[in-house]
Amino acid sequence: MTATGWHPEIDATPTPSDVLSMVEVLEAQHGVLAEEIADFFATKHCLAGDAGRSWAWAGVAARVRQRTRKRLKERAQIS
Repeated sequence: MTATGWHPEIDATPTPSDVLSMVEVLEAQHGVLAEEIADFFATKHCLAGDAGRSWAWAGVAARVRQRTRKRLKERAQIS
């Protein structure tokens, strides 16, 4: 996902690897705020009429939530 401008003829759908990279960067840079930041960008792009980017950021937010649940479950099992 290296689109630098609006190119409607190009499919900019992120690969699972792209999504994972975005998740890892958000979590590393913003910690517990990663989910909220991804949701913010999903909403921002939705309101701007950019469904593709909105969908991509919603996928990132969902992946952050999934990883958070997994970490919490693992911690609960350790305790």
